[in-house]
Parts: sequence; C-alpha cells; structure tokens
Amino acid sequence: MTTIKTPQSDMKKTTLGPDGPSVSSFALGTMTFGVETDEDMAHHQLDVFVEAGGTFIDTADVYGDGESERIIGRWLKRRGCVDDLTMATKGRFAPREGSAGASRRNLVHSVDASLQRLDLEVIDLYSVHGWDQETPVTETLDTLTELARIGKIKHVGWSNVTGWQLQEILSTAEHGGFVRPVALQPQYNLLDRTIELEVLPCALEGRLSITPWSPLGGGWLTGKYRAQQRPTGATRLGEDPRRGVEAYDLRNTDQTWRIISELESVAGEIGRPMAHVALAWLASRPGVSSTLLGARTLKQLTNNLAAANLELDQTTQERLTHISNPGLPTYPYGMIEDFCEVSVWQELGLR
Repeated sequence: MTTIKTPQSDMKKTTLGPDGPSVSSFALGTMTFGVETDEDMAHHQLDVFVEAGGTFIDTADVYGDGESERIIGRWLKRRGCVDDLTMATKGRFAPREGSAGASRRNLVHSVDASLQRLDLEVIDLYSVHGWDQETPVTETLDTLTELARIGKIKHVGWSNVTGWQLQEILSTAEHGGFVRPVALQPQYNLLDRTIELEVLPCALEGRLSITPWSPLGGGWLTGKYRAQQRPTGATRLGEDPRRGVEAYDLRNTDQTWRIISELESVAGEIGRPMAHVALAWLASRPGVSSTLLGARTLKQLTNNLAAANLELDQTTQERLTHISNPGLPTYPYGMIEDFCEVSVWQELGLR
C-alpha cells in the first residue's frame, strides 16, 4: 500500500449540545466501508484520521448491511483502546423480521446488534436515522431513555428530519422527561442550504449541535464536475450519474455553476483547494460543531483533513453565503420576514 503522510492538523474539539460528548471538528464518516472501501483501506483511513487528531467516528447499521460496523469493530479490537474516541452509530432502516423503524423492539434489537458488531459495551452517540411515522415518538424516546439508563448508549441524536418533526421530538423529550438529543445530522453544504428554513432554526433554539453529512455535495464542491459534461470514470457520479441527492441532472443548474465558479475564485485567491474553502465555510455556520468527512480513498481523506486549519475571513464567508443564498420562498417565509424580520434568517444570510 502506498504510504501517504498524515496531514498536519489543527483539529479543534467541541462539545455536542450543552452536555454531550467532546468531539473533533471533523468526524470520519464510514458509509463507504465494506462497499467502496475494503477493510485494509478502511483501517488505514481510521489510523490516519486518529493520527491527525480525529476522535469522532460515525457509522450506521445499514452501511454495507452492517459491514461498516464490523470493520470498525475489528479495528477497535486491534487498537485496544476506545476511551479517547467518540463512537457513533445509527439505527432505523435495517430491516428485521417482525419489527420496524424506530419501534421499541427494533431499537433494542438494533442497539444490541450494533454493540456486537462494533465490539463495544456502550455506544457514545446513538442516532435515530430518520423519522418513523408508524411509531409514536414517545415510544422511541422512552426506549432510548431506557437504553441510556441501563448503560448501552450514552447520548442520543437524530438524522434526516423536517422542522416540525424535530420540534415534536424536542417537545416530547422535554415534557415527558425523556433523554434529550444533543446532535442533529442533516445534509448541509453550499449547494443545499434547505435546512436553514426550518430545521436549523429549530435545532439552534433547542441547543442541538449540527454534524453535517455531504459537506462537499457528493464531490460537486471539489470542482471535479463541469457544466453540460456528464461525468464518467471512477467517481461517484461517473459510475452512476443518477445517484442519490447529488445526481447530475438534479444539480446541473445555473445556480450550481454560479456557486462553484465563486468557490473556485475564492480558492484561487487564497491558494487553497476548493474543498478546503467549502469545508471552512460550513464550519463557520451557526450551530455546526463537527463535519462528517466521507472518503473512498486515503488521498481524499488526507486532502480534506488538511482543511482543519483554514478559517475564512468575514468578507469571504459573506461572498460565499451571498452567492449560495437560495432565498426565502414567497409564502409563508417571505411574507413573515417582511413584517417580522426573523433574526435567525438574517444571521444565516437568507435575507
């Protein structure tokens, strides 16, 4: 295997929520482990991440149908110590006969299965991977509270929810005396700021930390794609242009190319890669505590870890915020802003 020097990192530490775990400003996302990244490369990525100062490792039971957790578990066993790491996983989508979603039965089963695959006694941060309309949120929160009480999980998070769903979670936790989420994991990047309308303001009001996934928009913000040139070759979209939320036809818009052009200009001016600038902008956003870096290759990971020491000045932040501003939909948001001047939208640059 080619040796790649571990990047010099100024990775800072932060706390998730008012009383959550202390984590590094970058988290290692491991969705590719066991699918696009084999075990040797995955272990190498984990080693490099920790050597660079990373302490926050994120996975889920559905990544590689559990193989991501197994790969991490074997790495943890080889390493022999987990006290300096924050281990996070998620449950909700793994299919199990006779159970479903975020029900009590499924979550209890899912947590036990994740603990076994990870070879851990306790999960530091356990997140519900999405909303479950079939299960009352009281049942989900009560189950998570009991799992925390008996020492199988330490802290709770959520992922992929709308604003009203997040408020339902927070209100139910507060009034029911249940364990309260400390973090929210949504998609968030220069190309997709949709959470700023409802989800992010709700999270800020509820004192949740944001741990964004897809900070580089599935590779779009690295500059690898070009307008009117459908991607080919060994890239995410080269292999499948219709893949996920970053599908080429979804993002091949004039607004996307305006954002990428401005990002490229800023990167050239300060002499840093576009990816570094995109990551630094995201790190500057209100509520963002730790950003998930997912990589298929070690080179991608080391390149992105080197962004830890970049802080953008206020003018540069505002340039990127302005060019990527999706605006407020006319109703009800535009109307509300006209007579209320919602301060959080102004802070986020939506007005």
